[in-house]
Amino acid sequence: MITSKRMRALEINSDSLGVSTLQLMENAGRAVVEEIEKEVSLDNVSATVFVGHGGKGGDGLVVARQLAGRGAKVRVILLGEIKHKDALVNLNAVMEMDYSVELKEVYDLSELTSTKSDVLIDAMLGTGVKGKIREPFVTAIEVFNKSQGFKVSIDVPSGLDPDTGESLGAHVTPDLVVTFHDMKVGLLKVGFRTVVKKIGIPPEAELYVGPGDLMVNLKPRDMKSRKGVGGRVLVVGGSKTFSGAPALAGMAALRTGADLVYIASPEETAKTIASYSPDLIVVKLRGENFNQRNLEELKPWAEKANAVIFGPGLGLDPETIEAALPFLEMLMSLGKPVVLDADGLKAAKGHRLNKNVVITPHPGEFKIFFGEDQELNERKRIQQVMRKAEECNCVILLKGYLDIISDGREFRLNKTGNPGMTTGGTGDTLTGIIGTLLAQGLTTFDAASIGALINSLAGTVAFSNYGAHITATDVIANIPYVMNDPVGAFKKKVYKRVISW
Repeated sequence: MITSKRMRALEINSDSLGVSTLQLMENAGRAVVEEIEKEVSLDNVSATVFVGHGGKGGDGLVVARQLAGRGAKVRVILLGEIKHKDALVNLNAVMEMDYSVELKEVYDLSELTSTKSDVLIDAMLGTGVKGKIREPFVTAIEVFNKSQGFKVSIDVPSGLDPDTGESLGAHVTPDLVVTFHDMKVGLLKVGFRTVVKKIGIPPEAELYVGPGDLMVNLKPRDMKSRKGVGGRVLVVGGSKTFSGAPALAGMAALRTGADLVYIASPEETAKTIASYSPDLIVVKLRGENFNQRNLEELKPWAEKANAVIFGPGLGLDPETIEAALPFLEMLMSLGKPVVLDADGLKAAKGHRLNKNVVITPHPGEFKIFFGEDQELNERKRIQQVMRKAEECNCVILLKGYLDIISDGREFRLNKTGNPGMTTGGTGDTLTGIIGTLLAQGLTTFDAASIGALINSLAGTVAFSNYGAHITATDVIANIPYVMNDPVGAFKKKVYKRVISW
């Protein structure tokens, strides 16, 4: 089964991998015609296609063209101005087919009257439909249902919510639904006869995190937004030895879109961090290192944060290790989404976590936390990460040449990085990115997957400018570029990574 949001992500990912949405549209239309041909002979058959203005309308125009090419008498009823770029390509083609296709543009509802055809094709409203159905589609759906002929809906019946199966005020009642790639969740709830057809989406569009995952999960900020809607992130880290790591995580969190970032660090370290940027709100904790006394100090900050990052630059002083697990338990009891990284991860080795926690180990930290080396074979390593994620009841992002993300039930991969990402601090930027995505309400699995993509692509954009001479601050500087134009950033990939499966 697949949701409409996930389907849209796969289409964008497919396009970014070189299998264009225009190709997918062509394949979808051909698939519908193949199913129609199983029901009726197409030679001299009459067909009427009701076409909306979106991508589903484009599918319908392909069906019209293909049916005409197989000898059918085709009539297209166009319900409004076509806006979808791929649908426009097919509209232009159909407009040139003035001998084999009758094209009728509807300007007035009175022009919509019931008809009789051997085949009626519903290409009006697709998986992008939102809210109650409006005109001209209310009338068009009513006319379609009253018309005589074998009725076929493309992808989902127009007027049905593709995720819930609920009617949005009026909906088509088809004899057959031809849906694409995978069964839509809503179709299982309505009981229409349905055929699932593959349309050429490459498996890699689903396997690897891509621009589509980012685009469908991150929405533009509302003009009436108030401070805090972008998320409040608390970073707990730093020690008398390390001050840069929590600062990098905090700056990455801000660039990802967090409205407020608090960095809680031992007092002297906090003073140093405060000097890095006035954008960071720095909380001074008592002591030279993170310790048990800090837990009560941190509780009100943790309560106001939407997500917490724990570990960058924390150090492994005995008093820090002693305090780490109680603090982590406090965060989990508060139900806070947590990114557990670096020294925080080491201090909590072997501890069972919960579904609100993301851990981001590199291979060495993976061995420390789980007590075993990562598998060398890619397939075995994926299975290993899935198994360990189930055991610890958390989301794992195992960093490497191929990033592996799993919650124990499913997995996603990321291979968009570059050799320059070996520079110190890029793991801290990743942590900050994930922290903000969690604070903005993404699931731990989606936040880890999309965070890996954003971090890698930001590094790739930097690499395209500086080669292997990039720094973590270069990665941070390019986070907005990736988030504003993920497809453009994806196309800047320097290396086509080939994985040995």
